[in-house]
Amino acid sequence: MTAPQQAICRSRLPDGTLLTVTATRRERAGRADVKCTVPGNPSLAERMQQVVRLARHTEATLDSRDQVVLSVDRTPAGRDWELAAVLADRIVRGVWHGRGDVVANGWSDAWQLGRVDGHDVADASPDALLGGPDGLAHLGQLDGHPDPGARVSSARAWFPLHAGADDDLGWVEVSVHPLMPDGAPGDEEQTIAVPGADAARQLAVRQALAGARHFDGRALGRWRTTVKFSEAPFAGRSYELALVLADRIARGREFLPRARLFATGCSDGWHTGHVDTVEGIVPKCAQLLRAIGPGDRIVLPHAWQAALPDGFVDEVRARGASVACVERIGII
Repeated sequence: MTAPQQAICRSRLPDGTLLTVTATRRERAGRADVKCTVPGNPSLAERMQQVVRLARHTEATLDSRDQVVLSVDRTPAGRDWELAAVLADRIVRGVWHGRGDVVANGWSDAWQLGRVDGHDVADASPDALLGGPDGLAHLGQLDGHPDPGARVSSARAWFPLHAGADDDLGWVEVSVHPLMPDGAPGDEEQTIAVPGADAARQLAVRQALAGARHFDGRALGRWRTTVKFSEAPFAGRSYELALVLADRIARGREFLPRARLFATGCSDGWHTGHVDTVEGIVPKCAQLLRAIGPGDRIVLPHAWQAALPDGFVDEVRARGASVACVERIGII
């Protein structure tokens, strides 16, 4: 069945009126895969774009040739509109074929798992799609399929933020979902989404993961990937090693630590597997010592090995954790 050029999905608002979400499909032509507009509320438009991108994660195929433009006819309150935006995006791309006028209310804290956590509307019509355990619990139910979240593998790694004794730790989480053999585009970077990140960071993440997977030899074109970062702001590239290791764990290419994984490092040649040094050895080591516990693993650049602060390795081991200084990625 040919996908329509435009699709509409509605959502009931707290005052009883219907919000209309319109999705239009057009040739991408180098533009973003998803564009959202909300009258007078650009931050809500960014949230809508993030929701739609996350909800695409559990789809078995990926077609990046078109751009989807989503718009609403008014500014909604709350989050109950999220399911309507997700369904409008799926209808216009031919991923789901809604029957008749679709009215949907629901929200999720884990769209990347295909999960629908609940809904807020109290006076919905009997034929409305309502998210939550007593209604549409996951997006697979739309077509009578199993929970798509069961096929998602996720891993998280922590990294010390740049400089200073009071800096917090950041984390990066990588979720992968298998793609059908004929469902992947030729460009690995097109399979990687980083919702909420600016264009520069999205590009950096995609290039790092695509390069590191090239080093694996047979990892390209097999996964649909979503990358999420903690809310703590950070700059620089020292998160890259944590990103790459989280991806390798999610794809089953790395041994799991007994507890958490901490890493700092970058590379100008991830396709060779080489790990380059980063700045801030003294404050970052101090920060790691404040954070680690039994079973944790720390992975650092090999260039740091001779310059580690006195007693650092002994203190790490005394706390039941381990540390490795690596020149290349691989089984650690």
